[in-house]
Amino acid sequence: MPSSKILNVAFQMDPIQDVNIDADSSFRIAEEAQARGHKLFFYTPDHLAYQAGRITARGHDMVLRRVKGDHVDLGPVREVDLGDFDVVWLRQDPPFDMGYITSTHLLDRIHPATLVVNDPFWVRNYPEKLLVLDFPDLIPPTTIARDLATLKAFKDAHGDIILKPLYGNGGAGVFRLDPNDRNLSSLHEMFTGISREPLIAQKFLPDVSNGDKRVILVDGEPVGAINRVPQPGETRSNMHVGGKAVKVELTARDREICAAIGPTLRDKGQIFVGIDVIGDYLTEINVTSPTGIQELERFDGTNAAGLIWDAIERRRDAR
Repeated sequence: MPSSKILNVAFQMDPIQDVNIDADSSFRIAEEAQARGHKLFFYTPDHLAYQAGRITARGHDMVLRRVKGDHVDLGPVREVDLGDFDVVWLRQDPPFDMGYITSTHLLDRIHPATLVVNDPFWVRNYPEKLLVLDFPDLIPPTTIARDLATLKAFKDAHGDIILKPLYGNGGAGVFRLDPNDRNLSSLHEMFTGISREPLIAQKFLPDVSNGDKRVILVDGEPVGAINRVPQPGETRSNMHVGGKAVKVELTARDREICAAIGPTLRDKGQIFVGIDVIGDYLTEINVTSPTGIQELERFDGTNAAGLIWDAIERRRDAR
């Protein structure tokens, strides 16, 4: 049952004025909170600060409505002490860079007295492409390296691979290198010339042509899935690059994967998580700013935002 207590809720996210109200998960989560009577405040991460022992933010009270082009009213700019809030949502999109990491350190200072969702300590320590390494039996052959010789050896072993930035998002910088491709050295040169980060390589999974499934977990339990199908001639299925969301059911293998990872996510305060599954393999565990709940609600009526708030309210009531 939803809590009867009115919560003061802050959203740390990218500009809410610019979101697609028919697709954005943060908008849907905030909309559900408003429907429950909770009070909403919005700020962008560049207005998060530490001041004299307090974690503050400069932003706006907000009221939402589902009207395209007129979906938010923002109050005057004001500075708040985030320690006075009941819930703070960490929802800005990656890249998962030092700016992102710094925001998790600052929000650590108010959590858990203020419930930060997802838990910022574990968001920082569970990057989506690294947490999967804790579950080697669930993932395709994978290597993480900056060293070209290591990447070449991986490609020699597996022939057809996917190469991408370790901390990228939205399908940016994702390359398929098939057995006849000769571009690994050039791509390595390009990536290492613009970043000091390693690359991640995984064996190519032909099942991606049937879609890259996004499974939504709430407090460690699967609540549904959508399938993201790539455009013809495209390897990437991310909706940011034109992938089409279609209805899909959870399989026995999906549930097996969720049962294996769910307790870890729940214990570490990862309330809203989206995992990526291709065929029988887990490829990513998205904890920073997962998406997909609006598509899920349209396809099968599952109100994932409501389930998320049920979980949050249970945690608040338990305190």
